[in-house]
Amino acid sequence: MRRAPLGTAAAAVLLLTAVAGCGGSTPPEGGGTAATTPAGDSAGGTASGSPGTAGAPSAGPSDTAPSGAAGSITVAFAGDVHFEGRTGSRLTAPATETALGPIAKTLSAADLAVLNLETAITGRGKPEPKTYTFRTSPKALTALKDAGIDVLSQANNHAVDFGADGLADTLAAKANSPIPLIGIGKDTAEAFAPHIATVHGTKVAVLAASQVDELTNQKWRAGEHKPGIASAFDEKSLLRAVTEAKAQAPVVLVYLHWGEEGVACPTAAQSALAKKLAAAGATAVVGTHAHTMLGAGMLGNTYVAYGFGNFLWYGTSNYTASDETGVTTLTISTDGRVTGETFTPAHIDGRGVPVPQTGGAAKAAQQRRDGLRGCTGLAAVPK
Repeated sequence: MRRAPLGTAAAAVLLLTAVAGCGGSTPPEGGGTAATTPAGDSAGGTASGSPGTAGAPSAGPSDTAPSGAAGSITVAFAGDVHFEGRTGSRLTAPATETALGPIAKTLSAADLAVLNLETAITGRGKPEPKTYTFRTSPKALTALKDAGIDVLSQANNHAVDFGADGLADTLAAKANSPIPLIGIGKDTAEAFAPHIATVHGTKVAVLAASQVDELTNQKWRAGEHKPGIASAFDEKSLLRAVTEAKAQAPVVLVYLHWGEEGVACPTAAQSALAKKLAAAGATAVVGTHAHTMLGAGMLGNTYVAYGFGNFLWYGTSNYTASDETGVTTLTISTDGRVTGETFTPAHIDGRGVPVPQTGGAAKAAQQRRDGLRGCTGLAAVPK
């Protein structure tokens, strides 16, 4: 929540605020390396977790950070993040910048910032039988908090890359995390439990699930007495979680891991799920996984962003759009209506860090991103 990140040396250029992406799941062939070793509000108060919700309370907003218009809040979304390969060193980033680099200013400026942590949090465990496995240390949680992130989803296909031991460590890290982790838990109830924060007097619920049909969702799906991730294939639990969250908070945000790698248009499964979540009361349905950006817009009164692309990304890929990313910031009225959207274009540099674009490059990136809405069936966001 609007906390000042570790300062960058450069003076700020006013950026279009927005959303970023990080492709989740198994990276495309030819991209990156195989399994590696671990790397080491409110006008009346600060954000807080409601009793019985997942995660720790978020820190209060900075007095100097901009906010939404009167009667509204701002929520920034970005995509997939992990600390492997070339991004492993970001856990010891220079004191002049945060782990996410200069774009952290855009994330911190929002009242609430959410992204996907696509990795197990462990130094133990046997790698799962898959081509790519990701893990990091609990230091990543502090690093992301310092970068202005308020909520992290782990409902993805890399959260349990190191088996039962890795999952146990990840859940232990969640219990002691300085930032709320959603979409993973000791059982179905915890995995689907939202984090609820109070932002400028408005309650906001954030929950997560994965629609990626691969090993993690098949083997490590949370159950009644089984730890794991929140699975979007358990539609009954997901839709019930959204309905129950709506009864507690006017703003309900659903962060999904979904889509087809390398495909810039939503799949039939994505579109079908988005409609069900909108009917259940979701204010916004957003997500990542495809390693490329997808379109965004309005589905009735619900904002839908089908894909944010890669964000803090460990390697390269054979998808030409995979280095295009950004931050999407929504303005949401206190009664739960999306009233505006801003996109801050960024490009992933040679360190794997998303760097805001400016000038002609930013304008071209904005136009490409806006053009992606053409195959979504979504309407333009209100201005």
